[in-house]
Order: sequence, then structure tokens, then C-alpha cells
Amino acid sequence: MKKGTVYEGTIERVDFPNKGIVYIPEEDRYVTVKNGIPGQKVRFVINKFKKGNAEGRLLEVLEKSPLETRGPVCSIFPACGGCMYQTMPYEEQVKMKEGQIRRIMDEAVEGEYVFEGVKSSPKEFGYRNKMEFSFGDEYKDGPLSLGLHKKGSTYDVLTAADCRLVHEDMNRILVCVLEYFRERNVSYYKKMQHVGYLRHLLLRRGDTTGEILVNLVTTTQEEHDLQPLVKALLELELEGRIVGILHILNDSLSDVVKSDETRVLYGQDFFYEKLLGLEFKITPFSFFQPNTKGAEVLYETVREYIGDIHGMTVFDLFSGTGTISQVLAPVAREVVGVEIVKEAVEAAKENAARNGISNCKFIAGDVFEVLDGLEEKPDVIVLDPPRDGIHPKALPKILSYGVERIVYISCKMTSLARDLEMMQIAGYRVEKMTAVDQFCETVHIECIALMSRVKN
Repeated sequence: MKKGTVYEGTIERVDFPNKGIVYIPEEDRYVTVKNGIPGQKVRFVINKFKKGNAEGRLLEVLEKSPLETRGPVCSIFPACGGCMYQTMPYEEQVKMKEGQIRRIMDEAVEGEYVFEGVKSSPKEFGYRNKMEFSFGDEYKDGPLSLGLHKKGSTYDVLTAADCRLVHEDMNRILVCVLEYFRERNVSYYKKMQHVGYLRHLLLRRGDTTGEILVNLVTTTQEEHDLQPLVKALLELELEGRIVGILHILNDSLSDVVKSDETRVLYGQDFFYEKLLGLEFKITPFSFFQPNTKGAEVLYETVREYIGDIHGMTVFDLFSGTGTISQVLAPVAREVVGVEIVKEAVEAAKENAARNGISNCKFIAGDVFEVLDGLEEKPDVIVLDPPRDGIHPKALPKILSYGVERIVYISCKMTSLARDLEMMQIAGYRVEKMTAVDQFCETVHIECIALMSRVKN
């Protein structure tokens, strides 16, 4: 088997994340081909070998999968890489993700454990309360576009005017902003040359409150009067209500959405969202689960997994805006949240006060460093780390507390599998595990594992 050779085959299954497995009889070996659906007959070219495994790049879908029983729901499928599985019925997506988790976790977990299946999202479409759209063009020197990157490209941007992952309000705002800048022939920021003005449109919308925060991210390379845009946005017919329009200035060379300076063009720099009867104030960059209704299922599961914490101290590590802390606080003696993003910690403190919760303490800093200075000792620990899991220096420190129960929430199952290795060596075992599909139509899923200490 050589690079550049073209083959045809059927995708037998899809492993996490998005790795189609194709058997090639004439070579008697398997090849990984991304961006496919189980059952599709595909044509692909071998483009690399990794640790002895062959990887192919998808060239063409020759035959649809028997699982593809519905048509695309938006105009930029399949060129956009966002919603990989929208042509599959939702039940089949859930089944596929369940198989992916079992294949990884059955290998990573020592001994017997209970797998409780995948809990579906209450909403299949229109569930995202946050979306980052990019400015660019669909092809070199084409007209201005605003939306999502083309699959496999860091440059070409497809206009996502009818994205089904978000509420219709967000699509209307996107079209309004795009038309405004197109009419004025305003430039977008070119990442390689570091020139241009428009960078991103960050939209956040409370699923339960309908409050919308519009964040336009640009460089400081040009000056434009944005008041006519504010007027146009406020005149839109929306189901929800725009509570703030912000101009975020970002001159960093890397393609990240961040703020060097934030100017409020209208209203306020935050919005409110409700979750499990609690109210949360959310700022442009503070972390909040992107699927509000799915997050309720997730946090109810965490509450169930953590069990009776009456009179106990809970450490909520990587606590974001303190949602989990506040969900657990009513039944705990004290909850200590640790989060590296200062803005999120300030929001967490304010949210706790707003919800009348006085037994939560939030600390800004790196978990690895903060734990050294804490006098409190936890009885139970909740972990909700970023996608890459827990830093290998921080994990031994967390495990050294020797708590009886740990609940680990993971948005990347391979990171959880890696961290389980050290946790099991340290004397913990996985009792049970489940998952909540917070990211319908996509490759992602949120896993929850309950671990108990079996030996010192």
C-alpha cells in the first residue's frame, strides 16, 4: 500500500472522533477515512501512515449509507464540517456514539463497570446558545462571507445563513451583519498577511430567556461607523431580544476570539440564562454549556452520581461560571470552585449571590497551583476539565486527597480514557458511566464517570 493510491470500500463503522474504518480485501488491511457515515461506499486516496496505520482522504461518496434516511437540513451540507451526521436519524446517531464510547471505555476501564447508555438531548436542532462565526470568503478573492469554515480548510468560509444548530434569531442577525459590511465593501482579516478589519461574529442567546448578546470582533486597522449597524440590528424582527451589542477589538496574530478592548455600542455586556431554576449572568467569554436543555440533563445526572453530600465539602475543579457548584450547593456544606478564567470566576461569584447561595467559594487560578494554598479538604471532587483533560501535574495532586468519590465530566472521551489510567493506578475504580448528547449532528458527546476509592 502506497501513498497516492486510490481505493474504494464501505465504511464498516465510525470510531471517535469521526474516524471511518474501511476494510481493503486486496491489501487485507483496514484504513481510516474521516468525514464518512457507517455504511457509505466511498472512494479515497491514501495520504499518510501513522504508527503503521494507513489513513485515507475521502474523495467521493459513491453510495449513500442505508442509515441516511433523510435529506440535508441546511444549504451548506456536506461542505461545512459542523453537522457531520444530519442525514442520519437522531436515534442512529445516539447508537453510533454509544458504540464509540464502549469501544474506548471497555479497553480503558479495569474490571466490571455499569454503562448506562447515552441520554439524548431534549432538542435535536436549534440547541446551541453560543456560536462563533468567521468572516472570510468562500473562494480566493470571492465576495465577503460570514459563517463556518469549509470542511478541512482553515481559510474558506461558508456563509451559514440557515444553520440549524442555532435559533433562527442568530441566522437573522448573521445575515443582517453580513449584508451591512458587504454593501460597504469592508475588508476581512487575512490570517497570513495580518491585514484587514472583520474577524468574527460571536453570538450568544439565552435558550430560556431569549436574551441575545451580539459581539462583533475586528482589528483596529480600520475605523468604521457602526451605529447604522446597531440601528439595523435593533430593527430586526426577532423572537428573542437583543440586550447588548459589543465591539470587541482584537489585534492578536493567532486566530482566536479574544478581547484587547471591548466597547459597548448598545445596552449591556452580559445576558441572563436560566438552568434548573437558577439564573446565570453570562459575559462574552465566560464558559457556559452550549446546550442549555442538554446541560440540565447533564447536571441532574451529576447530582445523581455524586450521591448524598449532606454536610460535606465539595471541590468543583475547572468550575467555569460555577453552574455545577450552584446546582450542588443546596445539599452540601460547602462547595469550592476553582477556575483559571478570571472573568468566569467573577461571574460565578455574582451568580451565586444572585441565586442566594452563600456556601460557594470561587477561586481564580490554575488548579495545579490553587490546590497548594487551600486549607479546606474535600470529601467529594467533581472534575469538568477542558477538552484535553487534566494536566498530568495536576492529577496526582487531585488524587492525593484520597476522597471516596470522584465524578469526572468529559467532553472528549479519549482524554477521559487517558486520565482513567492514572486514577485507577491511584486506587480508584469506575463504578458507572453514562453520556449526554449535548452536541447533536456532530462528532462530540459529553461523558460522565463515577469513580470510587477502593484502596489507598
